[in-house]
Amino acid sequence: MDEIDIRQRARAFLAPLDLRAIKTDLAVYVLAANAILRKEELGVGEAGMTITRPDGKHVITVNSLEGKQRQRYTICHEIAHIVLGLPSRHDEVPLWSYAKRDPHEIACDAFASELLMPYKLWLEIVPEGLPSREVIEHMAAEFECSFHAAASRYATLASIPCALITMEKGVVRHMARSTVLRRIKAWVAPRSPIPDGSIAHRLRNDGESQIRSDTVAQDIWFQDWETGLELTELCRHHHSSDTTISLLWFEEEDLPTREVDRFGRVVEEDDGLEELDGELPWPGKRIRR
Repeated sequence: MDEIDIRQRARAFLAPLDLRAIKTDLAVYVLAANAILRKEELGVGEAGMTITRPDGKHVITVNSLEGKQRQRYTICHEIAHIVLGLPSRHDEVPLWSYAKRDPHEIACDAFASELLMPYKLWLEIVPEGLPSREVIEHMAAEFECSFHAAASRYATLASIPCALITMEKGVVRHMARSTVLRRIKAWVAPRSPIPDGSIAHRLRNDGESQIRSDTVAQDIWFQDWETGLELTELCRHHHSSDTTISLLWFEEEDLPTREVDRFGRVVEEDDGLEELDGELPWPGKRIRR
């Protein structure tokens, strides 16, 4: 399953449910997944787990020592394992980390985001206009989720060119893109270093946790991109975990004029025949073999 398949599965799961209370209570999800919820004190770094009883009932246990945001995310993540039928492989990798995480866990992250922030409800309440720190913080508060989760959701559902880049230890780990950027194949390569000239690079080099917004050139971030265009980068860096996220956006009128073929390759512009100047181009110095 790719990410589109996973999100479609999540939306099919949501379709028959009454979502009016999900911003404060996820019980409707637990019931629909044929599960019951328990809260217990678990080990440090252990967010939750699911056990299936012989009668087919699933028991989701979340760590009562963790904050409400983390508990809500864990509930949705465990429901994803149940609905998708994917085994849990958390190992010792933190839930916020993309490095060395099992693909099943990343798939369940995508499913969980659809449950935690249903797209129809999100689009109903997201403020109009361009994103900002205040907008992302507002949406995180509305859905009782992390700033990172809200920023990622904003990027994927934005009507403008928008992307969220997640980085760990100075390396790009994940990219979430709006439909506009997916359509033109805008890309930031995983495992590439944080690019010089980006706000993310500056904040990480400062060596302290902070958040900052500024404009940078679009081609600093996106591969095979036109020069002379700008975007806004809202970056948040956590020094203790050496994790960084950058929300990138610009208005659609600032898109580069680029075309891609059905394989996602950039189509080079054909300038046509050169104007005739009376000079014959041959014989040349090159010898055809």
